[in-house]
Amino acid sequence: MNWTGKRTLVTGAGGFIGSHLTERLVSLGADTRALIHYNSSGSWGNLDDSSVKNDFQIFAGDVRDPDSISEAFKDVDVVFHLAAMVTIPYSYSAPTAYVRTNVEGTLNVLSTAQKSGVDLLIHTSSSEVYGSAKYVPMDESHPLQGQSPYSASKIGGDKMAEAFNLAFNLPVVTIRPFNTFGPRQSSRAIIPTIITQTIASSKIKLGNLEPTRDLTFISDTVDGFIASAEYPEAIGQTINLGTGQETSILNLASEIIKIIGNDIPVVQDEARLRPPESEVDRLCADNTKAMDLLRWRAQVSLKEGLLHTIEWVTENIDRFKVNTYAI
Repeated sequence: MNWTGKRTLVTGAGGFIGSHLTERLVSLGADTRALIHYNSSGSWGNLDDSSVKNDFQIFAGDVRDPDSISEAFKDVDVVFHLAAMVTIPYSYSAPTAYVRTNVEGTLNVLSTAQKSGVDLLIHTSSSEVYGSAKYVPMDESHPLQGQSPYSASKIGGDKMAEAFNLAFNLPVVTIRPFNTFGPRQSSRAIIPTIITQTIASSKIKLGNLEPTRDLTFISDTVDGFIASAEYPEAIGQTINLGTGQETSILNLASEIIKIIGNDIPVVQDEARLRPPESEVDRLCADNTKAMDLLRWRAQVSLKEGLLHTIEWVTENIDRFKVNTYAI
C-alpha cells in the first residue's frame, strides 16, 4: 500500500502501542488522526512528547460515547482500533468499566466506522482471550476462555467485530498481539515492573513466577498492524502476532537482572497473585497465519528488545512509582 495521503485514524493513540503506531503512520506519509481519551488536563498520553506531534491531528473523545468520536471518523480510509481498558488486576475490581469500554466502546467504534463508510477497520484483540493454553503453539482456532473480566471483555469486543464483518460486511481484520513490550510501556506490565525494581529497589516483587509468555517487541507488533492493512486477504480474519517462543516469568527476571547487572532477589508477593483459576499458565503463539497472509515475522530478539526497553526505562525512571504495585 502507498500510505502517502492515506487518511488514517488510531483510537487509543495515546497508549503504549497506539502512540508507536501513530508515529509509524506519520513516518509512512499517512494523513494521520489520533483519537485520545478526553481528560481535563488536555494530556495526549504518550504522544505529549512525540517528535512528530505537529504532524498528526488530535481528536479528544471517549469510545463509550459515540457522539464524542463521530467527527474523528469523517472521511477516513483506515481505522486502527486500539482504545481499551487494559491489564488484568484492575478488571477484578471494575468489571463493568471493562465491558463498557472494551465491548460497548468497540460496538460504538464499529458502528461509527460503518456509518462513515471507512474502507477498513483493524480491531485489536489480546492473547489473553485464549486463557491457559490447551495446546502449544496456540493458533487462531484455540478455544477462547474468559479467565478474567478483562479477557472476557476482549472476547466480547472480538465477537462484535466478527459480527460487523459477517452481518454488515464491514471490512474488519482482528489482530491478536501476544505480550507486546518496549519503550513507553507502564509498570502495569511485567517487563517494566521487573526493570524498575531491578534498577531502583533492593528486591523484585512479583506474582506467580512459573507462567510463560510469548514476548513481542513493539516495533514488530507495529509492523504487524501495518501489514494487516496492506493485504486484502486478511479481511475477515483473526491473526496472531507472536514470536512462537515462550519464556517463564522467572527466566525473564533472571535475564533482566543479568543485563542490568544488579543481582537482587526475586520474591513472590501474594498481593500480585491472580485467583488460581484465573491465572493463565502458558501463552505461545502459532504465527503461521501472520506469515502466510501478512508476510510477517518478528525481527527483534527478546534480548535486543530488552536492551532497548531497559535503556528507555533507565532514562525515564522518574515516571515510575517503583515500590507501588500498579494495577
